[in-house]
Amino acid sequence: MMEITDSIHISEDQIVVKASRSGGPGGQNVNKVNTRVTLFFDVANCGGLSDVQKRMILTRLAGRADKQGVLRVVCRKFRTQRANRLAAMEKLRRLLVESLKKPRFRKKTTIPRSAHESRLEKKKRRGALKKLRTEKEFEL
Repeated sequence: MMEITDSIHISEDQIVVKASRSGGPGGQNVNKVNTRVTLFFDVANCGGLSDVQKRMILTRLAGRADKQGVLRVVCRKFRTQRANRLAAMEKLRRLLVESLKKPRFRKKTTIPRSAHESRLEKKKRRGALKKLRTEKEFEL
């Protein structure tokens, strides 16, 4: 069982793991050993998630999911398949946790009257200064 939050647990049976050859570090080992790990997690058919949670995950991670609702996570950072598998599982867990967070809404505030008036006063002073400069140029 993989724990996403205190109340959400996903069975590892629902995650399909595939290994393939990876580029990157490893020398000649790259051409012989399948170290790249790809995880497939079927969000749409997961029993441990509510419909609202599924919708949140699929909308926020739309770039990683296909039309059937299968989420794909790839890891090829390390030279061993085991390390890449552990890293991919952690990456999947982090993605799910972040996508299930409630968005913080901006509280609408108003500008204080004194700040508004001081800004306008500064603009008037700056405009007056520029006007003085242009008048001097015409006198020459």
